[in-house]
Amino acid sequence: MPNAAPRPDAATLIALEERFGARNYAPLDVVLTRGEGVWVWDVEGHRYLDCLAAYSAVNQGHCHPRIMAALVEQARRLCLTGRAFRNDQLGPFYEEIASLTHSHRVLPMNSGAEAVESALKVARKWGYTHKRVPEDRAEIVVCADNFHGRTLSIVSFSTDDDSRRQFGPFTPGFRVVPYGDAAAMEAAIGPHTVAVLLEPIQGEAGVIIPPDGYLRDVRRLCDAHDVLMILDEIQTGLGRTGRLLAEEHEGVVADMTLVGKALSGGFYPVSAVLSNNAALGTLRPGEHGSTFGGNPLACAVARAALRVLVEEDMIGNADRVGRHLLGALRAANLPGVREVRGRGLMLAVELDPRLGGARRYTEALRHAGLLCKDTHVHTIRLSPPLVLTMAEADWIVERVGEVVRGLGK
Repeated sequence: MPNAAPRPDAATLIALEERFGARNYAPLDVVLTRGEGVWVWDVEGHRYLDCLAAYSAVNQGHCHPRIMAALVEQARRLCLTGRAFRNDQLGPFYEEIASLTHSHRVLPMNSGAEAVESALKVARKWGYTHKRVPEDRAEIVVCADNFHGRTLSIVSFSTDDDSRRQFGPFTPGFRVVPYGDAAAMEAAIGPHTVAVLLEPIQGEAGVIIPPDGYLRDVRRLCDAHDVLMILDEIQTGLGRTGRLLAEEHEGVVADMTLVGKALSGGFYPVSAVLSNNAALGTLRPGEHGSTFGGNPLACAVARAALRVLVEEDMIGNADRVGRHLLGALRAANLPGVREVRGRGLMLAVELDPRLGGARRYTEALRHAGLLCKDTHVHTIRLSPPLVLTMAEADWIVERVGEVVRGLGK
């Protein structure tokens, strides 16, 4: 038999990306080939603890065997029908996620950005049919430093210059207010306002947690002005903050809650708009859809992903281990660290700007066996899979401590 072709090394694979790929990312130069739980391995055999979890898409850990089994079983039976026909996975998925999240209706989509775009459309339709807002005059209030995706309508209300520069003209109908400022939000709500859209915690902005009571204040404002409250829980939801949904920390219920990423455990693009009857009840056949949204493979994977989150107590583990990790990082009293903040297993280490930016720290952490993401120049994000153990959390603290102390000299 002929010899197998040699396996490409990291340099070769990186060169292929650089030669043929659009350069819209600047990743760390580690080429991963395998994952299990919180650990991943590169093509050269080095092991790393994944402290990003694909922006919370891999909350259940890499290659969770129960989700994988559901994927394989369904893939052998039926993958895609389109929504012109019904399938035997969609109804059970609706029932299970609605029951788990106390939602009335569910709109399945694929990517997180699609869930956001869908909610924007639904909010406008609701405003025209329910509030009788004049046609094409609907407004939605959003928050500065938001991250809801990179489609054209979404970047229209981004305050990140890299997301907006040279992509105009932009979609109108949005008002931007400071995050965490309920008074500013109230001032922005007018007679044509149909919804407010915000993240319970701003992840891409550097794990920015709003003041206590802020979400309750927003809920109160929405009720008082007959406005929909839309919470983007695509990163914060499904266990990341130590609750199934981050809105639970303040006991609020949004009119529409957006979930994605961990809804498939990293196996498949699945997102959903979770809603009360009033909001999603405005849609009629033909007004919105997706060929892949709600397909049987996606639904089977999502059902398994939700089951393992609950049955394996990953949400409780995120709360317990997250508190331990946050406390240990703060207690380490690392030089040049301005703040350690977080909730559950969604944490950030903010560095003094005089240290030269977080990127060189994430590069050094990679060589120490820890994969993290820098954000907003001076912040290191830490968001490992929710299966992280106490011992692994301590290992993270040791690696972060070694790197920060070493580079801070």
